[in-house]
Amino acid sequence: MNELAEKQKKLFDDLRHTDENGAEYWLARELQGALQYAKWENFHKVIQTAMIACKISQQNVGDHFPEVRKSITSGKGRKAEILDYKLSRYACYLIVMNGDPRKDVIAWGQTYFAVQTRQQELAELYDRLSEDERRLFIRGDVRQKNMLLAEAAHRAGIITRQEYAAFQDAGYRGLYGGMTARDIAEHKGLSEGQEILDYMGSEELAANLFRITQTEAKMKREGVSTPTDANAAHFEVGRTVRRTIEELGGTMPEELPTPERGIAELEAETKHQIAPKKEKK
Repeated sequence: MNELAEKQKKLFDDLRHTDENGAEYWLARELQGALQYAKWENFHKVIQTAMIACKISQQNVGDHFPEVRKSITSGKGRKAEILDYKLSRYACYLIVMNGDPRKDVIAWGQTYFAVQTRQQELAELYDRLSEDERRLFIRGDVRQKNMLLAEAAHRAGIITRQEYAAFQDAGYRGLYGGMTARDIAEHKGLSEGQEILDYMGSEELAANLFRITQTEAKMKREGVSTPTDANAAHFEVGRTVRRTIEELGGTMPEELPTPERGIAELEAETKHQIAPKKEKK
């Protein structure tokens, strides 16, 4: 094991605890610092997303994310209780898989906590998932990979909101036969502010995930360094994905049905299902 790998392993080994039954666990408040999240509120959002992924994976959320309470003393000497979680290795894995992929430490965590690869996870679970569960599952990947694509675009000199919108439209135009993001939204009958990716079925999301990952890989591999070349790369990948769908006899993405419910509604429903029930007084 090289020096960097040892450093990565030690970072998470040092935070590992063992309970009275010999089971390993990590405390969320400690993991927050290791993963470089300055605010608990931001890290808690990642935990909640990981809980949704846990439920979608047909695991018992309470087994992997049990709540614990910590007593703290403020600077004024007042005692208070704060929320923490006793995380299993699988819970930590889901957290880093839903964390900010632009952080090196997140990549370290993905390696350390990986209990199975994403591909194996998909292969084992996909057939058992409902369509809404598939949408949630893939939409999480799309969010994370879009962060990496945005970083690649930034490195290529795409800075302003207008430049990034043009870059995104280049990919959509390739995949959707010339349609821009606005065209797609109108075609889907969406209102202003509704995100088109949140109103895609699993098949359409999967096509866009492939567009995103392959564009980011192509830009990195070819050292794309100008907005013009970045837009051209995004368009080319989108067009290639469209051509592949056509060759396979598939349905063009713009012809796929638009789900009635958006991802935000599905996530809110899932959060409600996994929220701890309050005891009756």
